Amino acid sequence: MGKLWGGRFEGKSEAWIDSFGASIPFDQTLAKQDILGSLAHVKMLAKTGILTTDEAKQITFGLNTLQQKLNAGELEFSIENEDIHLNIEKHLHEEIGPVAGKLHTGRSRNDQVATDMHLYLKEVVQEVIEKIHLLRQVLVDKAEENIETIMPGYTHLQHAQPISFAHHMMAYYGMLTRDQERFSESLKRIDISPLGCAALAGTTFPIDRAYSAELLGFASIYDNSLDGVSDRDFILEFLSNSSILMMHLSRFCEEIILWCSHEFQFIELTDTFSTGSSIMPQKKNPDMAELIRGKSGRVYGNLFSLLTVLKGLPLAYNKDLQEDKEGMFDTSHTILTSLEIMAGMVESMTLNTDIMEKATEKDFSNATELADYLANKGLPFRQAHEIVGKLVLECTKQGIYLQDVPLEKYQTITPLIEADIYQTLASKTAVERRTSYGGTGFEQVQVAIMRSKLKLANEEN
Repeated sequence: MGKLWGGRFEGKSEAWIDSFGASIPFDQTLAKQDILGSLAHVKMLAKTGILTTDEAKQITFGLNTLQQKLNAGELEFSIENEDIHLNIEKHLHEEIGPVAGKLHTGRSRNDQVATDMHLYLKEVVQEVIEKIHLLRQVLVDKAEENIETIMPGYTHLQHAQPISFAHHMMAYYGMLTRDQERFSESLKRIDISPLGCAALAGTTFPIDRAYSAELLGFASIYDNSLDGVSDRDFILEFLSNSSILMMHLSRFCEEIILWCSHEFQFIELTDTFSTGSSIMPQKKNPDMAELIRGKSGRVYGNLFSLLTVLKGLPLAYNKDLQEDKEGMFDTSHTILTSLEIMAGMVESMTLNTDIMEKATEKDFSNATELADYLANKGLPFRQAHEIVGKLVLECTKQGIYLQDVPLEKYQTITPLIEADIYQTLASKTAVERRTSYGGTGFEQVQVAIMRSKLKLANEEN
């Protein structure tokens, strides 16, 4: 057999040109989806009388045979056959003969590839949702174990106010919850069938698009055939959601990298998620966290690549759209692996709780407590802020901290300060007192954890 589209052409194509134009090295990832789409299509062709029952049985038998060979790793693909669609059709022809050519009735490679990608992303996004859910569960469990673990809270990477470590974990839980919601909401734009849109204008055959969509488990079909074959918004949305997800994971990894450094020593990663140095025997590097942080760049790149491909395309299909797949496959693999590694890394990391808490005692992260203390005594907050700022400056010059200032000194500044100030300045007190909704107070963190556990349980039902 020559090219399946070769009737129009007299010249013979050259191998190096075939290689440049072929997509089979990467779109063979869609082999399963391509066969599933063809099985639904042939069943629809039989139902509508476009194919005879015998023809449909032969084609179905051939497709099922190819599916078995694919599962067994026995299906080989060739660049000569360009893409996954023509490779499958060639294999089908070898299995059942010329009747295989009737499978393509009422469809085009344009709607075929779009259908394959919709099917692929439906499956991938469901898996992404499951893995985000698992990571959120890990964060809640880690938070519940460390409600009263105190650590410095930062702004500008400077000690700001002491917080509960659990509160910090729950911040990432919130980010990932929004990520999961974004992927879940995107499913309704993925769950649409383009099958039957044909090349761009539909077909003259009496096909039943709703029936083939039902067979493939799609919730709806594209209303416009031009839109159906040219739409890649669903891939852009996937890449965009993936970029936001990777940004959140990268931020978390940046903190993990800092926390396990010699300067912080807040946590220790297990050997599973660390590597050593080829020259420095003492090194234990947080390479998995660094890789996730680095891989955020490739996911961003995949998004911008497809945006650039699409920005100047006229309707409907153009060969440029062959560039829509590799980034999608790469991003799928990257985010699924990153989520899995992240869950294991967080679940197994050891917290150096004493070091964390001590870090809040040799700093001025309790300065706001003193300002609030004075404000509660009736002093205007701005005036209290100025008083405490000047005191902090004086302390830094003397090399002491607010809890080291004698009561006599405090009372020369203002008689509003009494002996209970030292209890107020304690890190644990500072955290406990932040009882506003969503705050770091232990009770509020406990409430947040209970609320999150209930949400996770409801998602599983």
